[in-house]
Amino acid sequence: MTTRKIATVFGGAGFIGRYVVKRLARSGAVVRVASRDPEKAQFLKPMGAVGQIVPLYAPLGDEHAVARAVEGAEAVVNLVGLLAERRPGDFARVHAEGAERVATRARAAGVRGLVHVSAIGADPASPSRYAATKGEGEARVRAAFPTATILRPSVVFGPEDEFFNRLGRIAQLSPIMPVIAGETRMQPVHVGDVADAIMVALDNAAASGGIYELGGPRVWRFRDLVAYVLKVTGRRRTLVPLPMALVTLGAALAEHWPGKPLTRDQLLLLARDNVVAPGAPDLAALGIAPVPVELVVPEYLRRYRRGGSAAMVSV
Repeated sequence: MTTRKIATVFGGAGFIGRYVVKRLARSGAVVRVASRDPEKAQFLKPMGAVGQIVPLYAPLGDEHAVARAVEGAEAVVNLVGLLAERRPGDFARVHAEGAERVATRARAAGVRGLVHVSAIGADPASPSRYAATKGEGEARVRAAFPTATILRPSVVFGPEDEFFNRLGRIAQLSPIMPVIAGETRMQPVHVGDVADAIMVALDNAAASGGIYELGGPRVWRFRDLVAYVLKVTGRRRTLVPLPMALVTLGAALAEHWPGKPLTRDQLLLLARDNVVAPGAPDLAALGIAPVPVELVVPEYLRRYRRGGSAAMVSV
């Protein structure tokens, strides 16, 4: 009897995770979805056969739970990340300490392949705590599991994203479109391409130990992305550039609101270009042709048009 391979995905119930889980299930693997709230991963079960997708309680801060989650696994993917801290130190606990714990336990368990998803701009010297702890996490992962593959995506888009959907909601509800750091360059990458890159990294030994920066086929200015959303949603709104000093003050106040709609750390990120570095290994190096924004985004932004409705999009 052939034994199925086991793959563990930390953060598998999230935006990128659902695409990765589906691809792993299609490959025939038993997929452990490691999460701090396994109930939120139940919706993934229909993506595989009965018993093929297994939600597990395994928060990154629990050493024993992480060890159990990777025991016997052939492949491990770490997708866990935060855009804002709920408590001071959350970035370090998740991006650096948690990433190191997954890598350390994976190596101890004899895992064959580890893919760690970071972000473009990850740098321990960054003024942004998000980017700095992402950079520290990469260093810790490489020290603990030298053959780990690190993927650094730009802004990831897809039907469930919080980038284009947020802009769509603003276009739908606000009489103006505020623009912050409008000249910042971005290279949005489709979530399916990121998931495909993870699968290639797990299956291709030549990718082991590499660092890949993932961006789409086009570099956009942020203001052009805002204008594109207005065009797609059919909304006539005036683009209003906001002074960074004013936005920073507002973000300082907003950090005390529930949900933290905008933080000063996010403003530091928004002020810096988010594009693939010249000469960096990218999607093409993994044999993947990136999907353009224009091919996917209009379908799921229809919900923000007058009389529009949510599109049914398959993952």
